[in-house]
Amino acid sequence: MASNSSEFSESNPSSSPADTPSSAPLLIVPGLWRRMACWLYEGMLLFAVVFVAGWLFSTLGQMRDAMDSRRHLLQAFLFVVFGVYFVWFWTRGQTLAMKTWNIRIVDAHGRPITQTRALARYLLSWIWFLPPLAAIAPFKLSGGESTVLIFGWVAVWALLARFHPERQFWHDAWAGTRLITSKPMSRR
Repeated sequence: MASNSSEFSESNPSSSPADTPSSAPLLIVPGLWRRMACWLYEGMLLFAVVFVAGWLFSTLGQMRDAMDSRRHLLQAFLFVVFGVYFVWFWTRGQTLAMKTWNIRIVDAHGRPITQTRALARYLLSWIWFLPPLAAIAPFKLSGGESTVLIFGWVAVWALLARFHPERQFWHDAWAGTRLITSKPMSRR
């Protein structure tokens, strides 16, 4: 598993905790393995969101099959639902998956993010999927080839975080956000 050496502290590594002012929070970037585990868990939780939103859209729209001519409206609806889901949770600091993995999202200064910044991060986070989807469309690749292309791109995009000075994902850097380690939530 990932070691603690992959975590980056915003404080000076040569200074001791006693040298750090008490008002300045210690912002530690979670390791890549933990962030990717959170990412996978988030994907599993989104199945429930897709199921409920898709069922609601299909029922209200009386869609009879998956090849209905309104399927592109369903995709646009899901894009908006995902946006609402992520913006709402991120402005509160964490999604359920982030709570599970003790990860919090903050702005570049360690403060909670605004709705505008959360929306920007949501739009930029589609970089995880849009490049491979754009490559798949014109070539009509098989399911297996598409899967390899998508997972290959996800791995490349995740590893590119190693080239960021603070080991953040690039879409976080561009959105002015960062993922940090948080204390476990109270069970009360």
